[in-house]
Amino acid sequence: MQQTESARAQLRDLIVAGAYAPGERLTETEVAQSLAMSRTPVREAFRALVSDGLVRSAGRGVQVVALDVEALRHAYQVRAALEALTAELAARRQAQGRIAPADLAALVDDAEQAGTATLAGEFAAAAGHSRRFHTRLAALAANPVASAALDRLWDQIVVSTRASLDPPGRPAHVNGQHRELLAAIREGRAADAAAVARAHVLDTLGEGSD
Repeated sequence: MQQTESARAQLRDLIVAGAYAPGERLTETEVAQSLAMSRTPVREAFRALVSDGLVRSAGRGVQVVALDVEALRHAYQVRAALEALTAELAARRQAQGRIAPADLAALVDDAEQAGTATLAGEFAAAAGHSRRFHTRLAALAANPVASAALDRLWDQIVVSTRASLDPPGRPAHVNGQHRELLAAIREGRAADAAAVARAHVLDTLGEGSD
């Protein structure tokens, strides 16, 4: 089981990082050699990654999956709903005094690093900081089901959009939304936090008015 989890984690990281491109076929033998382990944990890892939506079965191996335009739209819509939920829950917990100041400070730092990288034109780094910001925010909501679902959606979206990684059309707007979201959470304004989080995701998709 430990080797299977190790294989799954390593393969997931490689796929999300772009080491394996969408459409690329992976075989048990090749991956086992690459990870220096037997084929059995790799086979089990393949099955788990199929369930995660990152690969699909392809003969005696798997193929890295990229969502098509419609599926990507659906993924963003679900992500928007989940991020609205986690932002609302985090703001409520903040209003109840259940979020440690250090955790809130770390969230602010993630947002600042994302903003700095975006304005510097370091868009790959900005995407990484932004994901850490949203992952930390989900953790502050203390809803592990929502956090796990968001992680899965983030992975699928990253793999599907990596080839077309473009600078944000309105970097100041994106950074401003992060600041609005932080303010709503700090002040315990749950409804506002949910609205900003939802708009932030749908703006990325181009459906801010949806």
